[in-house]
Amino acid sequence: MDKTGISRATLNNYIKMGILPKPIVRRPGPDQKGVKQIGYFPVSVLENIIKVKVLKRQGNTMDEIASMFQEGFSVDKEEPQDREVFDEHEDRGGPEDFENLEDITKAEITKDTDDITDFEDLEGKGKDEITKDADDFEDAEDIVDIEDIIKDREESIPKVRHPEKPAPHTPRRIATHELQVTIADISSPAYLINHNFEIEWINKPAEELIFNRDIKPMVDIESRNIFRLLLNEELRKDVSNWKEAVLLHLTILQKRISANNLKSLYEGVKESEINILAELFAEKSSSAREDIYHLPITINRTADNSSLSYWVHTMSFREGTFFVYVPTDSVNTGILDMLSHRDKLISELLKNRMPSLVSLCVLIADLQDSVKISAELLPAHYFELINELWQTVGPVFEKYKGIYGKHAGDGMLYYFIHRPGVNYLMNAVNCAIEIREVMKELSSKWKLRKGWDTELFLNTGINEGQEFFGTIQSSNNVEFTALGDSINFASRLSDLAQDGEIWTTKNLISRLTQDERNMIRFGVHQESQSGKIFIRNSFSRIGDIITKENPHYRHLSAIAGLPITEIKEKVYQSQAA
Repeated sequence: MDKTGISRATLNNYIKMGILPKPIVRRPGPDQKGVKQIGYFPVSVLENIIKVKVLKRQGNTMDEIASMFQEGFSVDKEEPQDREVFDEHEDRGGPEDFENLEDITKAEITKDTDDITDFEDLEGKGKDEITKDADDFEDAEDIVDIEDIIKDREESIPKVRHPEKPAPHTPRRIATHELQVTIADISSPAYLINHNFEIEWINKPAEELIFNRDIKPMVDIESRNIFRLLLNEELRKDVSNWKEAVLLHLTILQKRISANNLKSLYEGVKESEINILAELFAEKSSSAREDIYHLPITINRTADNSSLSYWVHTMSFREGTFFVYVPTDSVNTGILDMLSHRDKLISELLKNRMPSLVSLCVLIADLQDSVKISAELLPAHYFELINELWQTVGPVFEKYKGIYGKHAGDGMLYYFIHRPGVNYLMNAVNCAIEIREVMKELSSKWKLRKGWDTELFLNTGINEGQEFFGTIQSSNNVEFTALGDSINFASRLSDLAQDGEIWTTKNLISRLTQDERNMIRFGVHQESQSGKIFIRNSFSRIGDIITKENPHYRHLSAIAGLPITEIKEKVYQSQAA
């Protein structure tokens, strides 16, 4: 009930009407005090409650909603052992083995609390609450508890124009298992906004009906910032009530917006635009912070005096916020079904992200002598080493906002993307330096364990550039990748590096500020009469460094004219002075 926001009476009524299945009632565990019984529901109840909320907002009665669910499946005929939550355990003794079934149920509950929900028996509550819940359960007029919740929430939602026509009341069949539609099937406006407020995916109806311009050809991702688009002068001329659209997005995205960061919502924001954003931001309610919204909006076009009314359904997740506009004169249960299948929706959106031209840093690090190390270790020990390597450096990449990319062999590739307020250049440099330090600890640990003299090094190359960045769908997952010379050059620099060296390009160093350059010690070794000496703040062409004996000579000679430098270490203020 905490997850869904519904009352006990509403829960009982949903079960009575056939919208939700009856729970599996079990005795509480030793750590569950104060209750005599606990009811366990399958994961589908959370999806069904979301569908009910949406359908009620569209004007359907509870009787119509119950009919939709009953047409889709019959919960009254299901036996406990046939329910989804127990299917995968039938080969462990079957549901007829009560003790085994109870153990399995408890394991499922402990494994992932997102997959189930539970409620306490009425006997664990006070007498007044028992009487109230019993009255609610018997009174058919009280099947409107969710309506009361929605009504309470509406008081905190900013004022936006409501559609003039109510949603139709035609019953529809509800899909309950497999996802029946994909994002390609959406015929109404829809788009995905990332956490930097940039559009990552959009369909043609959204381009034509919401923004009145082509969005997909905008390869520069910053030009696809939602607030930049909504405050565009052309759109403001075309849509008379454009402020309502801005207010709607400020409301839905307010978890990541504050009054203090309005001026940094996108690069180049004008003072007049900041004033508009501040005025509208003050109008919204600070208490209306939800992951799922169902808000009305009307788009009034000045050119032909037309009006289009929608219910805007949104869902927020780690990758961003998905918007879909459903016309008020239709009920699209396919979209409701899609929104209730969260994981599949996210996968679909990630697979179809638009490639974007972005400024980025590429960091490639390869394990030195990986073939030799593999030969020296048992297979199980080698895989243990590689897994421990990833566990050691993974948090460092995460700390500096690196994005994982696929890389051949035992190395690793990460992208550092330019974002407002993020120093992606120094993030890549600092990440490489910190990785070298944690590798020293890992190397010492394995020396003690194996009693060998082998040093573990990650040889690192970093390059900067502007490249197309997007996703590629593999057989099992979605992989981020960039196209262009920036990646190839970083790979070559990694080949050049030895014993944990970090090499980067003159171009990257030149893009740092003077203060940032003072924070790192970089340069190259040059021959002198007394031997090699390290010259700080200097560069050398690759062709002047490599020899024909270098195993990577052929590849490196292809970029022999590229000026590069070695990053040695961080320099703190006292050292810099």
